[in-house]
Amino acid sequence: MAQGLQLLGFDSLSFMKSCSVNITYACPACDTPIRTEFDSETSELACKHCDKKIAIANDAVVGIQVGKCLVCPSKDLFLRKDFPQRVGVALVGIGILGSSVAWYYTNLPWTFGILFATALIDVLLYTLVGDALMCYRCHSQYRGVAEMESHGQFELEIHEKYRQIEARMPAAKPHETT
Repeated sequence: MAQGLQLLGFDSLSFMKSCSVNITYACPACDTPIRTEFDSETSELACKHCDKKIAIANDAVVGIQVGKCLVCPSKDLFLRKDFPQRVGVALVGIGILGSSVAWYYTNLPWTFGILFATALIDVLLYTLVGDALMCYRCHSQYRGVAEMESHGQFELEIHEKYRQIEARMPAAKPHETT
């Protein structure tokens, strides 16, 4: 199956890379994006840019299962597809635009062909792309983690709770002097 996917040009996408357990997060001190691997023995995360170290709680990772966020103390995590949303929206936009042009020229077979082709591409991507675990509070992304499904799908109520907390808390900028 992997050879067939390489022929289709999928070998360079992130879902085809080797399945390592890693986290992508923004450093709380300097806001630099960081991607690093971790396991149950990892005791801290370190920023290579500003040398900020984040201690990891002992119960945060059991094996390769994440119980709570490694960056912030939140236990609220959700499962989502590990695919850029902008690419998905662009694909839908191209399908709508292409089918609209075909509709304008009253070419009905091309209109529905374009719509069905973009729908097929969407379904293929949905089935081939892996999942990522996300933190509601700090937006950290976890890949290759076991039992991600136990955290559940995105819930708007939890997201809104953290969005409201973030909006009400004054943002302390690391480079500001007071």
